[in-house]
Formats: sequence, C-alpha cells, structure tokens
Amino acid sequence: MRTAKRRPDLLKKADLTNKEWSQVRQWKKEWKAEETELREIKEQFMKTSDFYYDLPKELIAQDPLEDRSSSRLLHLSMQDGSFEHRHFTDILDYLHKGDCLVINDTKVIPARLYGHKEETGAVIEILLLKRRENDIWECLVKPGKKARPGAKITFGDGILKGEIIDVVDEGNRLIQFHYDGIFEEILDQLGEMPLPPYITHKLKDKNRYQTVYAKNDGSAAAPTAGLHFTRELLKQVEDMGVKIAHVTLHVGLGTFRPVKVDDVEQHHMHSEFYMVEEDQAKLINDTKKNGGRVISVGTTSCRTLESATDENGILQAGSGWTEIFIYPGYHFKMIDGLITNFHLPESTLLMLVSALAGKEHIMAAYEEAVKERYRFFSFGDAMLIL
Repeated sequence: MRTAKRRPDLLKKADLTNKEWSQVRQWKKEWKAEETELREIKEQFMKTSDFYYDLPKELIAQDPLEDRSSSRLLHLSMQDGSFEHRHFTDILDYLHKGDCLVINDTKVIPARLYGHKEETGAVIEILLLKRRENDIWECLVKPGKKARPGAKITFGDGILKGEIIDVVDEGNRLIQFHYDGIFEEILDQLGEMPLPPYITHKLKDKNRYQTVYAKNDGSAAAPTAGLHFTRELLKQVEDMGVKIAHVTLHVGLGTFRPVKVDDVEQHHMHSEFYMVEEDQAKLINDTKKNGGRVISVGTTSCRTLESATDENGILQAGSGWTEIFIYPGYHFKMIDGLITNFHLPESTLLMLVSALAGKEHIMAAYEEAVKERYRFFSFGDAMLIL
C-alpha cells in the first residue's frame, strides 16, 4: 500500500496477480475520494470570518481562580458532538488505565521590561520574544518610533542595559543586552509576566501564570490548559494507571496574533521552538502501540506532537522550530483527545480545535458555553474534546 501511494512507478515492474492489481485500483479509488472530500472540507471552512462568535466582555476571565482545579469543564464528544457540563476534577472520569496525558513543561519568563532611553529619558516597554546568540534577543518594542538602531535603553537603575542593533520582521527589534551576573536572575528582579492583551487586571502572584510542572525557561505566554492541574490531581491521574509524558514548546507572542486575512490558507504562522526527549517519545509511542489513547494537555502540546510525528504515526525524538498550522481538513497523526481552554474568535487555536472536533460541533459548544456563562481565555474554564 505504501509503495502504491508513494512510488506507483515501482509497481509497474512488480509481478502482481490480478487480485493484487484489483486491490491497488481499489486503494487509488479510495484515495481519490478522500482527496475530494478533503478539498470540499477546505473550501467550506477556509474563511476566517466563519470562526467568529459573539463573546460578552464580562466572560473574559481577568483573574485566576483561587483553586486551580475548581474551574468548570465542558466535555465535547468527538463521536457525536454532544456535550456535558462538569468540573475540572471530573477529568478522571474520562481517562482510562493505559492512556497517556502529554503536558508542555515550558516555563514563562517575566519577559516584559520597562526602561528609559539614555538620550531622552523616554519610557520604553519591551517584550522578549526570541533568544538569539551572544545576549541578543528579538523583542517587541513600544513605542516603536523611538526605538531606532543605535538607541540605548537602561533598565532598573543600570543593572541591565540594551542597545538596539537592528529592525527585523514585523518591526521587531534585535537588542544586545549588557549586564553583570546571571540574565535570568536579573529578569526575575526587573521583569513582569507578559499577560495577554485581553487581561487588564494586575497579576498578584507570578506563579499563577505558570503550570505546577513548569520547568524549562523560554515562553512568552503560558500553556494555559495546564493551569487547571494541581500536583494532587496529577497524582490521582497517575494512580489510575494513566501515564504522564512531557514535551516542551516555548510559546511565542504569535499565539495572540489575530488572523488578518480572510483566506485562512494565506495566514503565516509564527515559529516556535520545541523539544521531545527520547524516553518521552518512547512512552508516547508505546501507549499507541498498546492501544492506549494519547491526550494532549493544551494546543501547544498538540502542535509539538503533530510536528514531531512522522507519516507512519511514530513520534520522533528531537528538537527544532515548528510553524505548523492546523485547521479543518488536517489529518491528526498522533493525538486522540485534547484538554484545552476556550479560544479567541477567529484565532488559529479555534481553527485547531475545529479541525479535531469538527467546526459545527465546536461552534455549537462555544454557543452553549456563552449561554452557560463559562469563563473564557487564559484564566478561564476548560474543555475536554474526547
């Protein structure tokens, strides 16, 4: 079958029986039907405006709940699109022994810094986006007009200094930093958590924008589906015989970037760095091999798994940059289910969950969530698609 699909020219030299040739023709017919169906799905769903829904402003959660796991849970069935209203701790009712939860262990860095231009004293706000070599970072700078190459910025009475050395894609700046000591410790001292633009309240506790399992520094935003888990709940999951695997994807600011084109396929995804360790790839592959389900905690874990899984459904260990864009018509290679939050209208993440559960089912579930006054976005309630 693989040869017929990838190298049909080789079959011409093969000594096949009439029955085998008949089977090849049948496969080709099925593949053509699949391609037609896929094309029709794409044509039907490819307008950004199709992913719009009305969200009352008061449903955008501004603060995290005191107890992480006390959020509500909307279960959406992938089989028939039905939904149930539960609480997040009820997640245990949907997991089976032999399943594998995949978490993203990235850690958000306090990437928002406020400084002053050395020449004029003007206030400059920067957001660290991507670490380059030799203490150079790609940054978002406000106001951009005042941030020309050569400009020098001082932070925290001079314990950190930066010089803008270049302007790159989308107006981002490359800044060369100078300091004594350890950069991460200076960031902890001076930086603020880079909360999404729709959260206007001040965060009282930095750790509430981190998962309890956050380990690898590098994100400009939290993998928010994981915020619902407490250490106690994770232990209960493991005690059921459910494996917990970890991957790393450093979430970029592009997560909040709106899709500005109405033709979805014209949207350019931001690039994010991911890592999958050898032992974790084996754990996930073994789960599939033994008939268990792989359930992704969050869209970031999902994008990592789908980026690192080959066409044969095998997760490959390694690291790299991914620009994977998942929207209706995409064929999932690894995940069987997803724990996620409620996403912005017309966002790439809403398109991703629509690819998994079906656009009509997702939009109906979101309509129900609005009606039932669920809390939306980063500090909001959760959805289980399974």
